[in-house]
Amino acid sequence: MSEVTRRDWLTALGAAMLSGGISAEAAQHVHQAVAEAKKPAAGAYKPKVFTAHEYKTLQVLADLIIPADEVSKGAVEAGAPEFIDLLCSGNSQLALIYTGGLGWLDRESQKRFDAVFVEAKPDQQRALLDLLAYSKNAKPELAPGINFFNWARRMVVDAFYTSPIGIADVGYKGNKGMAKFEVPVEAIRYALKRSGLG
Repeated sequence: MSEVTRRDWLTALGAAMLSGGISAEAAQHVHQAVAEAKKPAAGAYKPKVFTAHEYKTLQVLADLIIPADEVSKGAVEAGAPEFIDLLCSGNSQLALIYTGGLGWLDRESQKRFDAVFVEAKPDQQRALLDLLAYSKNAKPELAPGINFFNWARRMVVDAFYTSPIGIADVGYKGNKGMAKFEVPVEAIRYALKRSGLG
């Protein structure tokens, strides 16, 4: 039996994203692969699929989806662009969704604001994303952008909340051993109230 390579993992994970998502365990493999690619000997992360411009656009997009705030760092610091690039490097269909979507974003920004997405003003970037984020704005001419933004938003969120920064943001402390499990009283009250028995 042959050994599973990192390329095999990335291909499988990219396919999993296409079919609806990946598990937290699988996401951790992607974060580990990104960490390996960023090791001091290798220097800064070098995109495997995206051009420098596409990668910068992806970084701006990730930062707009989950920006840093007073509580936590944002999606860029959590490695979302690297996470997405690595998954795209293992799945050509996913890479096509992203390269096509980033290109659409630039063309639409150029048409509306006379600047590609990364060079548009922050309020213009947000205005364009607002058109893509809300179903009330769905128009046939925005359909490709809406489809892409749905992908980008889901994957940025997946990348963020499976990273150490995202896990810390939600306050997850990990599973803890217990000598005895007791159902919290408030959970019992809630269940009884909802069931009509209490």
